[in-house]
Amino acid sequence: MRHGWPSATFLGRLQPTSLTAALELGTLAKYPAHRTLLHQGDESSHVLLITSGVVKVVASSADGCDMLLAIRLAGDLVGEMAAFENQPRSGTVIACGEVTARIIQRRTLETFLTGHVDAMTALFRMMSARLRWANRRRLDFRAYDASTRLARVIAELAQTYGQAVDGTEGQRCVLGVTLTQSELASLAGLALPTAEKALAALSQRGLIQRRYRQITISDIPQLMEFAKIEAENPY
Repeated sequence: MRHGWPSATFLGRLQPTSLTAALELGTLAKYPAHRTLLHQGDESSHVLLITSGVVKVVASSADGCDMLLAIRLAGDLVGEMAAFENQPRSGTVIACGEVTARIIQRRTLETFLTGHVDAMTALFRMMSARLRWANRRRLDFRAYDASTRLARVIAELAQTYGQAVDGTEGQRCVLGVTLTQSELASLAGLALPTAEKALAALSQRGLIQRRYRQITISDIPQLMEFAKIEAENPY
């Protein structure tokens, strides 16, 4: 955490002066659970700075196939690709629960970034980290089997969103976002039946425990070893 925001988020990367200024940008809006905040294909150019809650980014193909692309939480910036590329939005952003966000127009954001060098750097690092995440998933498709691919997604989500279980000395954590099996399958690029089998395999190995829409990582070091990733934050 930095200044009260997760260090991997846009706000978590800012210096105090820039952070204060960022939280005054645009207009504050509140959204109920399941409300669509941004629509794929829309030509608007504003961005959203999430100040509370969690959102998911979903993309739909022409034949109606939906895929979960990412999870974003308080402190994150969403909608920046359309703002800077002047292209239609590439995904739909949906509130997972109640969400508050600041609606920031493109010119306002550009002025802010020009006047705050650390914010510009933070934006570059954020976008670079998201590209790195996408590149990892592309490599996973060719390099690993289904169980390993799903383990890699769960491990990296846990690094960013995990909530430590008291008294376990960092060995256990609860995945801090609520995801369906279908959404996990989308993140790992797996068919739902394949993802269900992979989840069962990880459970049998004692790496995770499952409840309704909740995953507990039973042994973080063992999961990281099984997933063949280093203990670093992918964001």
